[in-house]
Amino acid sequence: MPGEHELIRWEAGGLSVAAHVWGQPGAPLALLLHGYPDTAWTWRYLGPFLAERGFRAVAPYLRGYSPTGLAPDGCYQIGAVARDAIMAHAELGGDDRAVLVGHDWGAEAAYAADAFAPETFSRVATLSVPPAPVWRDLARRPRLAARQLGLFWYMGFQQLPWSERALDRLIPRLLSAWSPGYDSSEDARRALEALPTSAHRTAALRYYRAAFGQPQARSREYAAEQRAAASLGTAPTLYLHGANDGCIASDVARLADPYVETEVLSGVGHFLHLEDPQQVNLRVGEFLLGA
Repeated sequence: MPGEHELIRWEAGGLSVAAHVWGQPGAPLALLLHGYPDTAWTWRYLGPFLAERGFRAVAPYLRGYSPTGLAPDGCYQIGAVARDAIMAHAELGGDDRAVLVGHDWGAEAAYAADAFAPETFSRVATLSVPPAPVWRDLARRPRLAARQLGLFWYMGFQQLPWSERALDRLIPRLLSAWSPGYDSSEDARRALEALPTSAHRTAALRYYRAAFGQPQARSREYAAEQRAAASLGTAPTLYLHGANDGCIASDVARLADPYVETEVLSGVGHFLHLEDPQQVNLRVGEFLLGA
């Protein structure tokens, strides 16, 4: 993995969390949240880049992704992940200089964390998934909504109780389709290594099952954070999206313009921070530093 880093652990809310860290203790916290099908290794370029610019970049493996533990309550809704992010800020000694970066599910958790606890992070940068109001606006554009629904076929498939057994084939397929032309074989291998047991695979799919309302993946414990996920926070927010994204159409991403600072980058797809790290690092770093 590029850049000097270490693997640290902490306990919060009964969850054992493992994270890669770049940078010096005491530096402003940059918390980096990954998505699916992915791991904290996805931040191997942005983490050291931010460390070189004075941040302490911490990239945890989300609940259910080894070496982080399984959720002790079995819950994987976005409200739970948002709480994990807020608790990480406290555990890691974050202050009012802390910033938050999220990709995919990590982006959704970042929006929710900022909306629920708006004084926690000074700036938020998100990749590949737009904020919640976009999905309400999309409903008023039936043709675009129908196209996006087709891209979301995998969400329905992952509701099936046996779909865990298909992840060895599904994860490489999704990575390839979502970032056309990018060699994602190493990322697919890492993603599967982070899901070493059937329980871990179920955990990864419970993010989607929770989103579809399956009760065993949700809890009223996170009701307040879950409500916040439907709104926007107050921190300045930059949202980057790849023009070639095969998971969420770039035309959907552009609907975020009224809500957050939105940029659609050409020549990249869903994993834009891996496909063109130089461009993404510079833009995210510039924004987080307030330049």
